[in-house]
Amino acid sequence: MNIKELHTQEKPVSATSLFKSELGNATAIQILKSEKLKEHITKTPALLICVEGEVIFENEKGIKETLLSGDFVNIEPMVKHWVVGTIESQLILIK
Repeated sequence: MNIKELHTQEKPVSATSLFKSELGNATAIQILKSEKLKEHITKTPALLICVEGEVIFENEKGIKETLLSGDFVNIEPMVKHWVVGTIESQLILIK
């Protein structure tokens, strides 16, 4: 199975559950070129991993990081953040 198979190309941003347990979960996210995962806040710490592609992660504290395949960023709880796809990208979010 491939992470790309979890998403349809019709949606600019697609998120689907990859794994769930009582201790946490992982979500597969696809962001198409020039599309944006809108501003939001997480209540728990999270880890965002770029599996394929290139995205720009930003938060309200002024952090701006370009993530390429294999790169990751820790997401602070209660801090507004957003992600923009530079090219079609596959990500995994672990909480």
